[in-house]
Amino acid sequence: MTHTADPRAETEQGVRRFGAVNWLGMWTLALRETRRFAAVWTQTLLAPLVTAGLFLLVFTLAVGTNRGDVMGLPFIHFLAPGILMMTVIQNSFANVSSSIVISKVQGNIVDTLMPPLSATELLVGYLAGGILRGVMVAVAISVLMFPFIGLGVANPLMALVWVALGGAFLGALGIIAGVFANKFDQMAAITNFIVTPLSFLSGTFYSIEGLPPLMQALSHANPVFYLIDGLRSAVLGVSDSSPWLGFAVVSASTAFVCAIAWWMFRTGYRLKS
Repeated sequence: MTHTADPRAETEQGVRRFGAVNWLGMWTLALRETRRFAAVWTQTLLAPLVTAGLFLLVFTLAVGTNRGDVMGLPFIHFLAPGILMMTVIQNSFANVSSSIVISKVQGNIVDTLMPPLSATELLVGYLAGGILRGVMVAVAISVLMFPFIGLGVANPLMALVWVALGGAFLGALGIIAGVFANKFDQMAAITNFIVTPLSFLSGTFYSIEGLPPLMQALSHANPVFYLIDGLRSAVLGVSDSSPWLGFAVVSASTAFVCAIAWWMFRTGYRLKS
């Protein structure tokens, strides 16, 4: 007499039929997040490119040659990596947070939570879209705009690592913000009062060497400062602090916010109620 395995017992033990990792489900979520921003590329890719170009143009026209060198470099060259990273992190944050908030407002977040996806798979799927959007924006800016100001990239591989780290850090923050916010005005408040100050007050437009001691200390407590400083080191070969210290700080900060985002997915905080 032969016995067949009871599929209910397999489910009760928490063993999924497709193995330890739902690769297909995770890939599908990442693909959905990518197609979501690619479908409106004029808003998600072209608009950030234009905004970054306007920043460079305005500073070039307003400051021009009147501004002396910064860290031994022309001011516009010093400024470019900061604007690039600022654009990357803002778009990575917006991609993830808007996806979650829109799903919650429209009531279809259940379509993402119901499939057999673990908290880790949800985290990776959402982050993939945010990181990819940030990388695509960074590549567009460096290829289309840097040549116009006579700027190259000293270490392209390290620049890509910093861009990916920035996308992961702000993407995870975007998950936290998207889960926490229930309305678009709450999301706008988080963007205006947290994300924008973090990116603007982080050495994007200036070297922190010229700041008072208190402001320097506050800048060193801001992980976004290390993102901008690290990318500046990869692009220009100069930085305000050690790139290795920055890499350690950003990696630890990214792991911390990813852990919070994972916990939110794991417990269903503000998602399943």
